[in-house]
Amino acid sequence: MAFQNKISKKFKRLRQFLDREQSLKERLQNIGHLLSGNVLSSIVGLIGFALTARALGPSGYGILALCFSYTRAIERLVSFQSWQPLIKYGAQTQEREAQGATKLRSLLKFGLLLDISAALAGWLIAVMLVLMFAPWLGISEEMSGLVILYCSVLPFQLSGMPTAVLRLYGRFMALAYGQIASSLVRVCLCAIGALAGGGLFEFALIWMAAQILGALVLIALSVVELRRQDMLAGLVTAPLRGITALFPGLWRFSISTNLSLTIRSSANEFDTLLVGYLADPTSAGLYHIAKRVGRIAQQAGVQVQAVLYPELARAWAARTIGAFHRAVAQMQGLLLGFGLLLIGGLYLLIGPLLNWAVGPEFLAAGPLVVVQSIAVTMTLCGAVIRSALLAMGREDQVLRSVLISTIAFHATALTLIPTIGAMGANVAHIVMASIWLSTMMVSYRRTPAP
Repeated sequence: MAFQNKISKKFKRLRQFLDREQSLKERLQNIGHLLSGNVLSSIVGLIGFALTARALGPSGYGILALCFSYTRAIERLVSFQSWQPLIKYGAQTQEREAQGATKLRSLLKFGLLLDISAALAGWLIAVMLVLMFAPWLGISEEMSGLVILYCSVLPFQLSGMPTAVLRLYGRFMALAYGQIASSLVRVCLCAIGALAGGGLFEFALIWMAAQILGALVLIALSVVELRRQDMLAGLVTAPLRGITALFPGLWRFSISTNLSLTIRSSANEFDTLLVGYLADPTSAGLYHIAKRVGRIAQQAGVQVQAVLYPELARAWAARTIGAFHRAVAQMQGLLLGFGLLLIGGLYLLIGPLLNWAVGPEFLAAGPLVVVQSIAVTMTLCGAVIRSALLAMGREDQVLRSVLISTIAFHATALTLIPTIGAMGANVAHIVMASIWLSTMMVSYRRTPAP
């Protein structure tokens, strides 16, 4: 009874704290929606990956993972991730101007054109690279046709502006549960493919269809929200002349954040290709499984950033500095605790989980998952500081930290992968995450209030 009373008092104090911190309560609710939707989508997605891995085996799955990783890497390298400048400048417009609809339409149109240009450029670059440099990319002649086919997903990747719309207007539930549809479709198709005895080509088509569907669902949700906000009418005809005068620093911010993402993607997206090139496709497949498990946990940081970044941008624009720093500290502490639980849980459970999900031949991915979880924990904490620096307008410091940490990653990976295989890539991620986090923390501490 005494123990129950003690627990009851703790929960009562927690409720009182959340009642006082209304912004934290709303933030946690939105993060909860995003995480629940993402966890469900990831769990469903893992079932699809498990069906694919069992049907194709380590070698076939490794080839498909290389196709997926290649197109994703090109997308991240070329994509402008327009949601970052759209949220920063869109939040400022919402905070400072009561009648900012016309300016906001122009800003959203600017982001949409960036998305379309980047998607088409990404598809063209991806195909040309395979045609001209396939052997240097670790893509065999037999694989090149399949990789070129898989590149067809790239013109549909127009996620920047739709993501910005849903986050600016707080439609986190739509973001959370919209993504589940493509995962469910992928699982159903994977189950059909496995029962029908489908091979590598059939499963490549299944993954492509699910990826394209996910992109179309996101676009449809943003169109519905724009119509609800009475922003859809006039969006196409919104003027772009003088956009940089309306939003000073827009191009500089867009280019800097895109360059940061491009540099970082050379580590986060090309690592599977590096493992396949410096080791072998089987090692790449094991590493990709480890990344898929780690990416589920990493989504916690992505979802926190999705909710936190618009709030920080508004707080910095309104010069409510106390609330700004309090939100950063709260979210960083929350993610650190989550990361420590993640490391311990994976250490205890990853072996039985892999054996049940994809079979004993994939158990070698277990140590890769545990080591990668350390890098994931540091990356989770870094995601909060990155959002804070972008809201402060310190994208130059984000770029500097990304450049230094990515150089360290490649130096470590190129040294260790030929010696210890896929584990070398995981160690390189720990090196990169520690440098990225520490350099951004220094910049955050040194940035004065506006």
